[in-house]
Amino acid sequence: MSITQKGIQKLIEKYQNEDTWLSMGEGLLKIIVIMAIANILIRIGKMAIHNVFKIRNLSPLNTSERREATLSKLLDNILTYVVYFIAFMMVLSVLGIDVKALIAGAGVVGLAVGFGAQSLVKDVISGFFIIFEDQFSVGDHVRIGQFEGNVQAIGLRTTKLKSWTGEVHILPNGTILEVTNFSLNNSVAIIDVGIAYEEDIEKAEKVIRDLLEKMPEKYEELVREPDFLGIQNFGPSEVTVRIVAETLPMQHNAVSRKIRKDIKLALDENGIEIPYPRMVMYSKDNGNIKEPSV
Repeated sequence: MSITQKGIQKLIEKYQNEDTWLSMGEGLLKIIVIMAIANILIRIGKMAIHNVFKIRNLSPLNTSERREATLSKLLDNILTYVVYFIAFMMVLSVLGIDVKALIAGAGVVGLAVGFGAQSLVKDVISGFFIIFEDQFSVGDHVRIGQFEGNVQAIGLRTTKLKSWTGEVHILPNGTILEVTNFSLNNSVAIIDVGIAYEEDIEKAEKVIRDLLEKMPEKYEELVREPDFLGIQNFGPSEVTVRIVAETLPMQHNAVSRKIRKDIKLALDENGIEIPYPRMVMYSKDNGNIKEPSV
């Protein structure tokens, strides 16, 4: 009998042995139990993290909701990585692999890889300082380079940014050099309204002022009553007046649209005309002037 045939015969005898199947079944059962316990620990850990932040909300020393959302997601990720790493090491031990030797070898390999993974190290360090300095948090509206949108997640290596059209941009933290955060302070809505030269500007001003006094009760996005600044510019066919309204962060565009609609309706109710484009025709030959025409 050849060496190959002997090896095949031994393999057949091994798998025909009941002890072999019992050992394999025991190992498979251990692996299933390890993964089940890991999932349970992750769920319990995440619940504990979220409950800790809920308790902090009730204390007088609570942090901002932005920072809490960022830290809770980061701690969830760290917990998941740590538990799964420990579970993976235990699975390797069940399979008969020497974990100590593997960890020792991984340390040497990790040292060598670290020199070639400088960008990864840079991303991790930058991510740590972004979170530590609270430069921006989950839910903030920011501009990073050419990308602008809401922050969906902040990790130690990458940041996820969702634009208003739905695209999700994943940016390595090491490439984030300049950040414009639009969510830290209140926003300002600037509304310019044109009034025809033929109209009574003082009447129009009174109508707008009376309307602005009622707006804080109507729109909760407003921080206070909008300011009527007065005449901003003289245009070709209109006098432009300006209104400035302080709003909650990133609510200025929505508030601007609402205020413009209300002003238009109020001016129409009071018979005050908003100008439309006009063109004056002048004939050089007979000196006749024709107006108005659109």
